[in-house]
Amino acid sequence: MNILVIGDPQNLEECTLKFGDTHTYTLVSEHRDAAKFLDSDTLVFDFSIEDEPHQMEIYLQKNVIAFLNTTKASLAELTHPNHLQYAATLFGFNGMPTFLNRPLLEASLRKSEDKKSLEILCQKLGTAYSIVEDRVGLVTPRIICMIINEAFYTVQEGTASREDIDMAMKLGTNYPFGPFEWCKRIGIRHVYELLQAVYDDTKDERYRICPLLKREYLQQ
Repeated sequence: MNILVIGDPQNLEECTLKFGDTHTYTLVSEHRDAAKFLDSDTLVFDFSIEDEPHQMEIYLQKNVIAFLNTTKASLAELTHPNHLQYAATLFGFNGMPTFLNRPLLEASLRKSEDKKSLEILCQKLGTAYSIVEDRVGLVTPRIICMIINEAFYTVQEGTASREDIDMAMKLGTNYPFGPFEWCKRIGIRHVYELLQAVYDDTKDERYRICPLLKREYLQQ
């Protein structure tokens, strides 16, 4: 299968680790460079579209299948207002750094009738998958980033050090990383922007960004 990755070298590496080296991979960093690779036998993983929603126009006339990173913007938001005009078959996926190369591909549907296409596609990719609601933050990213946010509150209040929190979470919950280790791996910019997007969408106080996290985001 020909797989076009729109993003950076880390995104390409995650795709290769996740789907194996039996596929042909092409990496482009700009959407304007992607157009010439968009044809019916190419599968697209677009990691950067949520930061450049105006680039959605490349999917209007191309009959391709594309997974769009929808952690900070839902699939419905990205395809609005041209939702009836897209020639491409579009799925949302969890494209935050470090989240793709996991046993389960987290995906959302734009149309319910695309469910069978997703099943066939994931069989070809050799991955298990889970269909989640088309909401900002999907499921795993919003849970992990909420935990990171709470850890920042704990440090801000002076309850425990970052090292102690990381150790407690790994030993007490068997998490592979502590919240601050996870934040470093994901990148504080992604954590902050996801929390802001989820809070704007839900107005749920659980996602209100800790002032300490915000300060460190602004200082990077």
